[in-house]
Amino acid sequence: MSKEKKESVIESSIKRKYKLQAKDVKVWYDDFMAIKGISMDIKPNKVTAFIGPSGCGKSTFLRLFNRMNDYVDGFKMDGEINIDDKNINDKDINVELLRKQVGMVFQKPNPFPKSIYENVAYGLKIQGLKDKKFLEERVESSLKRVALWDEVKDDLNKNALALSGGQQQRLCIARTLAVEPSIILMDEPTSALDPISTAKIEELIYKLKDKYTIVIVTHNMQQASRISDNTAFFYLGELIEYDKTNKIFTNPEKQQTENYITGRFG
Repeated sequence: MSKEKKESVIESSIKRKYKLQAKDVKVWYDDFMAIKGISMDIKPNKVTAFIGPSGCGKSTFLRLFNRMNDYVDGFKMDGEINIDDKNINDKDINVELLRKQVGMVFQKPNPFPKSIYENVAYGLKIQGLKDKKFLEERVESSLKRVALWDEVKDDLNKNALALSGGQQQRLCIARTLAVEPSIILMDEPTSALDPISTAKIEELIYKLKDKYTIVIVTHNMQQASRISDNTAFFYLGELIEYDKTNKIFTNPEKQQTENYITGRFG
């Protein structure tokens, strides 16, 4: 690995407290308005949960922060999404670098049909990193962060698709962590998992917030109450209420929030 490349990697691993901000964001899919003028600040090094019934816009809003909606036919956006006071939709933004900084974990585990080792090292290799010792150390440290190392360390050449669903999801998180993002977006990361695997992922999320800003979409209100510091309630494309999680679940200001929390609709 060249000195310059190694220095770049070291610099990228220094965690900054990035500020996420939405300013009067509106989103359309063709003629359908999915997000109706949402503004919010997301606190760094905290877990922020997005809750609300299906189709309320929370996943659409989440994907604005790494421009995943760019791939959706008919997508159009107005307003600003800022990371560290920089509008990520400006023309000079390098989207590949943005997605390195803002990692994404999806609803269903999506490991590549490669070995465990190659899954974790993949993002580093496509950046041009070839130093074997560096790659081995980063793979090990990433797997340790997700509490998977002890389960797979003797069989890193095993096909990732042979792992259990919970192990696959932890592997996907390790793959995300390997490239040292500062922000991690999670879209229903435990909805396809059993209760034991879900508990492991929740414990992992709680530990990761010391180093990362985490935003999670979840249908599971108990999960939101367990792992998040702040919660945003979405309904029909609008942000109804956004506050500290304890307040949202025990003393919400809006009747709509209370109705959803208590199961009266949704």
